[in-house]
Amino acid sequence: MKQDVIISQNLTEDLRQAIERCPHDQLFVLTDTTTLQFCWPVIRDYPYLQEAKMITIGATDENKTLQTLSSVWEALQQGGATRHSLLICLGGGMVTDLGGFAASTFKRGIQYINIPTTLLSMVDASVGGKTGINFGGLKNEIGVFNCASTVILCADFLRTLDSYNIRSGYAEMLKHGIISNTENWAELITFDLDNIDYTHLQQMVAKSVAIKERIVEEDPTEKGIRKALNLGHTAGHALESLALEENRTVLHGYAVAWGLVCELYLSAKRLGFPHDKLNQTLQFIKENYGVFTFNCKQYDKLYQFMTHDKKNQSGIINFTLMADIGDIRINQSADREEILEMLDFYRESMGC
Repeated sequence: MKQDVIISQNLTEDLRQAIERCPHDQLFVLTDTTTLQFCWPVIRDYPYLQEAKMITIGATDENKTLQTLSSVWEALQQGGATRHSLLICLGGGMVTDLGGFAASTFKRGIQYINIPTTLLSMVDASVGGKTGINFGGLKNEIGVFNCASTVILCADFLRTLDSYNIRSGYAEMLKHGIISNTENWAELITFDLDNIDYTHLQQMVAKSVAIKERIVEEDPTEKGIRKALNLGHTAGHALESLALEENRTVLHGYAVAWGLVCELYLSAKRLGFPHDKLNQTLQFIKENYGVFTFNCKQYDKLYQFMTHDKKNQSGIINFTLMADIGDIRINQSADREEILEMLDFYRESMGC
């Protein structure tokens, strides 16, 4: 199912039309505690939202759990939702992932609309139909593919974000640039994240979403080329899981940025990815994302986390790697020795 992705210049009208395209008996709005405070006020006075029933969950990825999912199902049930109801997910990736999963499974599926409010959710989580929750200490372990009927991207919400959340989303844009073409990649690594030009950023967001949409349309359930979107994620998810386990939670995009350092090194070693482009990307990440520290005693743990990655087959760890900018190679396996060498490179080059 192809979803409508709207780069909004008029949020009131775009949301009204999106709701009209989904005939419904009841309307629900899902926020977390942060988006309730900062983003709901942007839309709460729209006339067509006055009868909407609110559902609010805890903020941050720690709440992306079965317990929270159950509380959303319960709120829908107690609010009298039927299979003809409509859910609007207003928030970052955690809200659109969990809300999309709740909508996809309640009464065997109700329609939902995503209004992503973070840069990360605009360019990644809200587009493409991946929904889910974390489970058993692993990221996005349970979920389904099911697209929102409409995704509305509105740059006004970006101004509510702090620098950390802008950078988190930007890492996914950087990934899109690497799998796209040299021009996109060069534009991204020269953008000034300390003095943001929001008009330019919105144009870059539109390009980034177009790259993801094109790939998702070609391969909606990740049987082939959609795996390109996993660049940086095999190592990144392992670092994110380690951070979660050690109670030093990091934003998803930061983990992806550090994962890109690891996987572009592997790309250079295995496929001849150009060293100058590796170094330029590494320098940009080092300057804008700092470093996640770990030592060689944690290599086993990181390796174990990678063995749980959903791209793996028959216990072999699979990566998406690059022979050059835009030259994607999916289903690239690496053995334990190469993975430990990759972790060595990360620690040496990042200075940890």
